[in-house]
Formats: sequence, C-alpha cells, structure tokens
Amino acid sequence: MDALSRYEPIIEDFDAFLDACERHLPTTVRVNSIKATRDRVVDALEAEGVDVYGRDWNSDVLGVATGKPGNTWPYVHGWIHGQEEVSAVPPAILDPQPGEVVWDSCAAPGGKTTQIAAEMNDEGLVVANDDNLGRLSALRGNSDRLGVTCAAVTNTDARRATLDAFPNVDAFDRALVDAPCTCEGTVRKNADALDGAGASASRNLAALQSDILERAIELTREGGTVVYSTCTFAPEENEAVVDSALADGDCQLVEFDTGLESSPGITEWNGETYDDSLTKTRRYYPHQNDTGGFFAAKLEVTA
Repeated sequence: MDALSRYEPIIEDFDAFLDACERHLPTTVRVNSIKATRDRVVDALEAEGVDVYGRDWNSDVLGVATGKPGNTWPYVHGWIHGQEEVSAVPPAILDPQPGEVVWDSCAAPGGKTTQIAAEMNDEGLVVANDDNLGRLSALRGNSDRLGVTCAAVTNTDARRATLDAFPNVDAFDRALVDAPCTCEGTVRKNADALDGAGASASRNLAALQSDILERAIELTREGGTVVYSTCTFAPEENEAVVDSALADGDCQLVEFDTGLESSPGITEWNGETYDDSLTKTRRYYPHQNDTGGFFAAKLEVTA
C-alpha cells in the first residue's frame, strides 16, 4: 500500500481508506434490462440459493453472495453481467437515450458498452471501439450473450478515430472515455494493481489520456456529452487531464450526482493548480461505498 501514501493529503479519513483497500471486494452484478427484469433475475438467483441484496443508487446493480456469478443460469441466459459496482457509474452519468449515436472509445471487454446499450433500450447506435485486437473477442462475446444488437465494433487507435465508417453520422451525441490508466482503484480485486504505480507511471499515461479525451470532444456534437473516467486515484490521470481539455476551450464541466457517496475533484496537487470547476468532478473512494475506486467527469461540448 506504499504507493497510495502520496494521497494522504487529499483523502479524508485516510486510515479507513487504507483499511478498505485491503478488504475483499463484494461481488456485484448488473441486471441486463435487454433480456430480463430485476425481479426475474432476483427470483432466478434466489432459486439457485444465491442471496441477493439491492443497491440504493441503481436498481439494476445487485450484490450477490457468491464469488462466481458466472456459474449461474441467469448469467448463461444473458440476464446479468458481472460488473464491479462503481464501474457502472460512468454509463449512468453519460445518460444515453434511445436512438442516439454513442461512442465508447476504449470499450473492451464491454461491460460499459453493454450497459450503454441497455440504457438505450438497444435502440440507436453504439460504436464500441478498442485498439487492442486481442480484447475484442471478449467485447463481441459479451455483446452477443447479453443480446445487444445496436453495437458496431471497431478496432482503431481512439486518438485518430474518424466517422468515415458511418457516412450517415455527422457527430456523436455522447462519448465515453473510460481511459487506460494505472488501475490503482482495482487493488481490492487485483493484488498486483499497485505494482509499478506512482507519479511517474501516471504522468506517462496522461498524454495518451488527454489525446483520447480531446478526440472524443472533437467527434461529439455541440451540446453533446462526454464522460471521462478512470479507475485510479492519481490526479495526474484525472483532474490534470480534464484541466487540459478545459484549457482548449471547447467544453465545460457539468455537475452530477449518482446517489453514491463521493468527494469533489481537487484543484491543487503537488504545486499545480487546476480550474476551479474541477470541483464538479467526483472521486469515489473504496471506504465510502464499499466499492473499488473511480474518478468521473461529465463534460458538455460547447463548440
């Protein structure tokens, strides 16, 4: 946990934060509304002897008393998808609507893509992109199992993505940049998550993250929405990246509230200062909701 010590100045109740990071992560699943209702899923899981408990902020997120939800019939039928609770936050913030055109820039293995499709009632177009060809099979497999028909899978570097393959689309209505990151917030399910973590590793990723976010803003229509998220605590990968996008002048931050406990984004870090509006971004720490860690920002495209 030494790699996390540099965050003590910005995390309230730091001891509770460290304690949570060392505890096992509860298992959660997301109800796939394309194929089943919440009540049908609960009945089916309980029929298999799996205790289920709801989560107040999102009725489609369920805690389950099994470490292997993938071994249940509701999973086989595509009624549920194993998804860490806080990772369901970015698509919820994005708030996609039926009939819209949405870009998921870093989509594999598809948990957020399929959540976006479900929130759109599988109506419209979700362009699910990932530059890692080896991970696309998981994206396709999850989309097929969950009955998603509105997704088109692409394999390109998100920094250089275009709309050329979609001649009837002038711009995306919404875009999700769930950026590649140092994944510090996954330490509760991945004991190796902090190997190599630190300020240097975060700074090395920041340029890539900024370029993807910049491209998402360019490809989204004026008035559209871009959500930027990571599963790390590093300000270099979070507030600093969003601050760079704000400095370009084609977007502004929007406040949001998921119903989960969270902390506002910071405006100062290691001698750097960020735009005051960064307090509209949210940090989700493991000790606040008994989840993994996440960062999320919601942007409105202004030009």
